[in-house]
Amino acid sequence: MAVAEVESLGEAFRDAMASVCTPVAVITAMDGERPHGTTVSAFASLSMSPPSLLVSLDRGSELLALIQAAGEFGVNVLGYDQSALAACFARKGRDKFADVDWVLAEGVPRLAGAPGWFACEVMQAVEAADHIVVIGRVRAVDSTVAAPLTYHARTFGTHHITS
Repeated sequence: MAVAEVESLGEAFRDAMASVCTPVAVITAMDGERPHGTTVSAFASLSMSPPSLLVSLDRGSELLALIQAAGEFGVNVLGYDQSALAACFARKGRDKFADVDWVLAEGVPRLAGAPGWFACEVMQAVEAADHIVVIGRVRAVDSTVAAPLTYHARTFGTHHITS
């Protein structure tokens, strides 16, 4: 395949994926006493037995290296009113937690106000293209019913819950 065809396919793929609505979460881990985190939209449940989920992280991610070293990570599923928090953790840098309320729970950073939270231990890391898919066994979970923060058409939004 020619370079131009590959670039065109990549652009078409990116555009098509923008039409897929995804949940937004902040993946967290500790580096000694210092918390780290990054915003992702590539995570999903995997299995009920044992309870497990997966998250996809760029091979060059500093957070990925911390997760692999620590063997554990947190998944903070954001609510509809937390787009500023998602934007904060989507940027580069080490001061993302500077003005963020969080606690250390089950060994991983838990963000205040996130309606969904999972503490996971790494079960497996699978190499896939330019990312690593980290499979985590859930060892603690907490959730409340709330409208989620979603990512669609390259913008944050939500899905309204109806009864």
